[in-house]
Amino acid sequence: MDKIKKLFQALALILPRPWLLNEIIHHSSVYRKRAIKEYNLENGLPSVDIMKLFPGFNETVDPYAFLDGGSLPTDIALLKALAKKYSVENYLEIGTWRGESVANVASVVKNCYTVNLPDETIMDLTDDAKYVQSHRFFSEKLSNVKHIAANSHEFDFASLNTVFDMVFIDGDHHYDAIKKDTETAFKIIDPARSIIVWHDCMSSPEKVRWEVLMGIMDGCPTEKQKYIYHVSNTLCAVYFGKKMASDILTPYRLPHKKFSIDIRGENI
Repeated sequence: MDKIKKLFQALALILPRPWLLNEIIHHSSVYRKRAIKEYNLENGLPSVDIMKLFPGFNETVDPYAFLDGGSLPTDIALLKALAKKYSVENYLEIGTWRGESVANVASVVKNCYTVNLPDETIMDLTDDAKYVQSHRFFSEKLSNVKHIAANSHEFDFASLNTVFDMVFIDGDHHYDAIKKDTETAFKIIDPARSIIVWHDCMSSPEKVRWEVLMGIMDGCPTEKQKYIYHVSNTLCAVYFGKKMASDILTPYRLPHKKFSIDIRGENI
């Protein structure tokens, strides 16, 4: 009887608010079940230790705003370290936000491209001028960064006539968007030598963001899925194009490494 009562209560809530169905369809538990059933990823992606990936890991993150919506310092440090390790010359970013990540990468990479929705589109979606003005704040004046105002799902990336050494996907984090951006990324790289980085495949360095993970896996060519890993101490997944030494992500594992952070602020 309680189940029937709850069913009618649920229907009473959903019928006048059909958008609530999306909350059910896209619930994290739904994507987790799919990840386990279709990809055997009960614990998420295999995890590569950042210290084994970069022995003596030592990067400076500058600029960094410490404001809402940004990446972890280790996420941005990872991008810089990968760019140097893999001798990246052509870098593409989907999702610019304040321009922190591309500004950091631009300090070690020759050519950077970053794609973001046009300001007018963002204004239509948010009606918040300050939010719009925050975009590109740290990267707009950098000479080696080309800003492209476009929807990544509609833009003709072939028009750039570039094979990218590294692509960073950090735009819309809904399943369909991640899947589409992932499919696009594999069309504009050399899968044998290029790398792809996805932000926010984790909701914390130890907790999987299942919707994003499934967008990545479903958008990746089947034969390349085995080369995607989470990088420890970050929110990022990386396609390396080869097998990497890894282990299973274990939440609440005792720390076996530490990081030193030197924080210096200045007015701008």
